[in-house]
Amino acid sequence: MLRMNGFFRLLAAAMVASAPCIAAAEPWPVKPIRIVVTFPPGGQTDVVARLIQPYLEARLGQPVVIDNRPGAGGTIGVDAVAKAAPDGYVIGVGPMGALAVNMSLQDKMPYDTLRDLAPVSLLTTTPFVLAAPPSSAPKSVGEVIALAKAGSGNLSIGHGGNGTAMHLTALLFNHMAGVNITLVPYRGSGLVMSDVMAGHIPLGIGDTTSALAVIRSGQVKALAISSSRRDASLPDVPTFAESGLPGYESMGWFGIVVPAGTPADVIAKLNEATVGALKDPAIAERLRAAGADPLPSTPDEFGAFIRREIAKWAKVVAQSGFKAN
Repeated sequence: MLRMNGFFRLLAAAMVASAPCIAAAEPWPVKPIRIVVTFPPGGQTDVVARLIQPYLEARLGQPVVIDNRPGAGGTIGVDAVAKAAPDGYVIGVGPMGALAVNMSLQDKMPYDTLRDLAPVSLLTTTPFVLAAPPSSAPKSVGEVIALAKAGSGNLSIGHGGNGTAMHLTALLFNHMAGVNITLVPYRGSGLVMSDVMAGHIPLGIGDTTSALAVIRSGQVKALAISSSRRDASLPDVPTFAESGLPGYESMGWFGIVVPAGTPADVIAKLNEATVGALKDPAIAERLRAAGADPLPSTPDEFGAFIRREIAKWAKVVAQSGFKAN
């Protein structure tokens, strides 16, 4: 009996000692969440993040703060997410370039997408447009190619940053057209369209989200769109394939990622809120009106998608000899 009493006293002491640890466990989230947007305000990542932000706040019950971290084609922002604490309070909107293309396009990366990040959900896919100032000489892709081959026109193409999908779209154009137009990196698609509109650069590749308004207002002219078919948001703009480059297609995408090691239940809650936002009819309509097609997914589906994209673009980069640095 004395031995049993001693056993129960030890058991009680152990339970008391562990009580603070049990009490310390908190439901997530209990404080504001920071969402790192990898491009400046005005680009597609920023527009998409701000469209879903109020829904995420309502669903998660905490403020969601937008933190724009532009630079290096989204790599700076994604790196900040990869190095953050894996507690669900720092999430990122990562683009195709920083999550997939740069793994083979850049000689050295500060993170490994598959090792250092965990997928939450795809957000949107979008095509890109080749745009020019309204009064510029080339009125079509064919005229751009002819000017480039003739060595006239002092041509250059602005894009959203080395390693971005816009950069690859411009590289693919040079490669398939057999030209060598100078490519000028910017810190985001919105800045490219601003300089095209002002006539500071003769051509620009931008996502449809940042380009739609200035195209529709006539402040820039769209020469071609990078999807395989014409886009409903710009039905009068021909594809690159229709413009003399058969087989040309380049689509961008964005998705939400968190640091590797983030608890599975936190990822599940983030996924539920994100998918709910993308399926909300009002949000989905606004995304499509902005030229972005919502594409919600499970974390596993997004992870598999990223792996396929890394492999796909590695082959493209190897075959073309493209290098961002």
